[in-house]
Amino acid sequence: MSQENVELVQAVYAAFGEGDVPGVLGRMSPDIVWNEAENFPYADRNPYLGPEAVLTGVFARIGTEWDGFTVVPEDMLDAGDTVVVLGRYKGTYRATGRALDAQLVHVWRVEDGKVVRFQQYTDTLQTARVVERRGG
Repeated sequence: MSQENVELVQAVYAAFGEGDVPGVLGRMSPDIVWNEAENFPYADRNPYLGPEAVLTGVFARIGTEWDGFTVVPEDMLDAGDTVVVLGRYKGTYRATGRALDAQLVHVWRVEDGKVVRFQQYTDTLQTARVVERRGG
């Protein structure tokens, strides 16, 4: 089953990269528990419960606040019902014009062919420096 879990997570990233939001949300359990990294800008509503909460609380905000935001998975580690992804976030924050190129770790938990839990870890200090408005 673990190879199928890796393929599910790969399909989530592919759908996200193509802007196929229904394809991303459709791979989530209706009861998904989604957590952004502590001190990340979108952690303010943790935990996100259900795909609609992820859509409005995370994806919609990314879409309106960033230019060229991408998730670049570099390695996927198969741990059975858990898939760990190492990679990078890239994009430019519109309000400041500053670019992000930050490490990430995503931990995906899969049950019955759907993502049931997601935990993000990333360089929150770099993100804060990119999004903060400096006085002027």
